[in-house]
Amino acid sequence: MKGTGEPPGRTFSALPDAVPRSALPGIVWPAVPDDAASRLLALLFQLEQSQWWPPGLIEARQFEQLQQLLAHAQRSVSFHAPRLAAAGFDPRLPLNRDLWSRIPIMTRTDVQLHREALRSSMIPPEHGAVGEASSSGSTGRPITVYATEYVSLLWQAFTLRDHFWHRRDLTAKLCAIRHQAGGGAMPPEGGRLPGWGYATDVAYRTGPCSVLNVKASIREQADWLARENPDYLITYPLSALELLRFCHSGGLRLPRLRELRTFSEAVPGDLRGFVRETWGVKVVDMYTAREVGYIALQCPERDHYHVQSENLYVEILNDAGKPCAAGKSGRVVVTTLHNFATPLIRYDIGDYAEVGEPCACGRGLPVLARILGRVRNMLTLPDGERYYADLNSGKIHHLAPVLQQQVAQVGLNEIELRLVVTRAPTRAEEQALVAHTRASLRHDFRIGLRYVGEIPRGPTGKFEEFISELDT
Repeated sequence: MKGTGEPPGRTFSALPDAVPRSALPGIVWPAVPDDAASRLLALLFQLEQSQWWPPGLIEARQFEQLQQLLAHAQRSVSFHAPRLAAAGFDPRLPLNRDLWSRIPIMTRTDVQLHREALRSSMIPPEHGAVGEASSSGSTGRPITVYATEYVSLLWQAFTLRDHFWHRRDLTAKLCAIRHQAGGGAMPPEGGRLPGWGYATDVAYRTGPCSVLNVKASIREQADWLARENPDYLITYPLSALELLRFCHSGGLRLPRLRELRTFSEAVPGDLRGFVRETWGVKVVDMYTAREVGYIALQCPERDHYHVQSENLYVEILNDAGKPCAAGKSGRVVVTTLHNFATPLIRYDIGDYAEVGEPCACGRGLPVLARILGRVRNMLTLPDGERYYADLNSGKIHHLAPVLQQQVAQVGLNEIELRLVVTRAPTRAEEQALVAHTRASLRHDFRIGLRYVGEIPRGPTGKFEEFISELDT
């Protein structure tokens, strides 16, 4: 069976009782999907096979696609043409790792400043209509790229892969607490959708979905969730942490909840255990970015992540620009395999991640042990060493009446702990908070406490639990 693309015992992981929508009147099973769903399901079928390919075969297919992408970019994208020529790229010759490593890395600033120069002058019409995809700008540098309908179709396919991997019941109720463009879905009612969203509903009939703007207060979010009583909840990791603290202190449980889904931020190290303790369910995370799509999905059998290699070529590079070995962390550099409208080639997305060992689940997709987050979320020691601090913030509800915290590095040896509390902490509780924070940061920082009514959120309603203000 070696090399066939599917190890013994592995089968197409269809969802239990899920039948695609049928386009033929009177025919519900076996379903005959319409053209849009047929294309989506055809992609999904291929993804179900390629996940089991050995790593060498996956990379070989990636480089075949990269050859096509680079040839297109060289002849039709003014930003890339001179960079590829200087690297020695010749579309008539096979692409190899050595040549690939000579291609310069793009920065977020490049994408900002050269939006039109990055747009292809010869977008294949067969790839569909061209639209725009914009990032949230969580780094303070929002960007917009052009993308084709085919890129959107791939986004839908990876959304379905995530549901298939985690065996979700598509007929169940989903609740989402997230940013809402235009400021809608505010409490107390929030918003209502007939299904889980276009990415899923184009092929399957799904259960109801209720949405709430993440700008709602934590009490409003908790009250709304108690009324909605969902089977699945999707929100940002740090918003979930706030909710958990509130629910834990008030004894609020969600009796029907089967899974907490998270996205858009690095998962705090203690979130998974806190969720099991408070709600009795697991956390399933995903790693995406609007400008590039799905980067990695959590393994169905482990807490680590599988790179979505059919969508992107992902490199984790150290400070010298060399690939990191398993157990080491570095910059996340991605190349979009299929966006012929705005090719992003060796694009430093601004995140750090840790490379993982091959997964025992049998998938040949590369493993990321952890998504560490943005550079601005790195702690700097007085000697210049930088690292990501695990704040163990899920434990602070045991120490003091804290609803929300933000740890800010305001000097090389100075930390400010900003707290939203339900009452004034005692002196002993304050000392416990300081000791816990100092131990989590693993350095003898000077730590000051500041009590605030609220911690300001970013433009999309999210907030950062650790920030460095050294460079601002």
